[in-house]
Amino acid sequence: MKTPTASSPLYYIGLMSGTSLDGVDAALIAIEGDSPPHLVATHAEPMPDALHHLLLSLCHAKQVSFAQLAAAEHAFCQSQAQAVQRLLAPLSISHAQISAIGSHGQTIEHAPLGHNGGPAYTLQMDNPSLLAELTGCTVVADFRRRDLAAGGQAAPLAPAFHQALFGRASAHQLVLNLGGFANLTWLSSQPTDPVIGFDTGPANALLDGWFARHQGGRFDQDGSWAASGTIDNALLVRLLSEPFFQQPPPRSTGRELFHMAWLEKHLSGQEAAEDVQATLAELTAVSVAQGITHLKIHDGPLTLITAGGGAHNTYLMQRLAYHLPGATFTSPAAHGWPEDWIEAGAFAWLAHQRLHHLPGNLPSVTGAAGPRVLGGIYAG
Repeated sequence: MKTPTASSPLYYIGLMSGTSLDGVDAALIAIEGDSPPHLVATHAEPMPDALHHLLLSLCHAKQVSFAQLAAAEHAFCQSQAQAVQRLLAPLSISHAQISAIGSHGQTIEHAPLGHNGGPAYTLQMDNPSLLAELTGCTVVADFRRRDLAAGGQAAPLAPAFHQALFGRASAHQLVLNLGGFANLTWLSSQPTDPVIGFDTGPANALLDGWFARHQGGRFDQDGSWAASGTIDNALLVRLLSEPFFQQPPPRSTGRELFHMAWLEKHLSGQEAAEDVQATLAELTAVSVAQGITHLKIHDGPLTLITAGGGAHNTYLMQRLAYHLPGATFTSPAAHGWPEDWIEAGAFAWLAHQRLHHLPGNLPSVTGAAGPRVLGGIYAG
């Protein structure tokens, strides 16, 4: 297999549709030798309303037909292929120059500890065979289940990319991703310290769901609706009573636990809708702050590299600053990676790892029995 050199960058595309279900993010990266991955171009393919609602209905559904799954998978794959086409259209880089597409797929359910005594599982809806056919590119997919087979939680996988991207600094670094769910990555300044990463709890998944129900849009722009409400401390206590928040790492979660029915069972029915939105933002801020206490960091003030759609939520960032006094929040743009493109970039990098037979997981993060090469290859 060809090894990257300074004169011959290898190009990869990462496709990511997160738990927010707002679209397909496509990131083109270049890898040259041992240098950190370089972001070349990006494209955000909005998810059609019909597909958005269909995928949302499939998440933690108790019953679904094969025809529904096939229809959703086909439509989702077409959106992925369109994202690739529109990403490359204005560039001088052709499909033939793409070493591989790393396709995460759409998570429908994630149960790393199993369900009702059954085996652990994680389900990402995808059709890498069709994607390879539509794009003509080699596709790497199904990244999570090998880690799961090795006894890991199969998530989060981005911390390994965070390590490759941000490296080791003179002081520790914390990476906070605020997607549908929030997760933390700790990169110690000591090379012998393991990378630690875990989900802290819900972020945009509940905020977007509650906003859509009461305001009719996809998301709360800048958190302005949440800012108009008042935090309901009694409700916050009830939400934080969920056992997940007391679990030590490794831990991961998703819509199978934190969904609208979960929220509804904690409501008294007397809350104003905007107060619930404010409280959901507070839940994210408090659970992130609690997650940081797990790390027991004592060597100086906190610096958080903040990524994901939630980084644009002004109200949420204000509440994080309140609960993390003295912390500095920085953008990954200083490293050449705008806030919205870390996750898609991670799966482009994971495709590179797979093609070069290199591990894609971190056992210190997922709890797997050891490093594993992740994903299956579908030739273009």
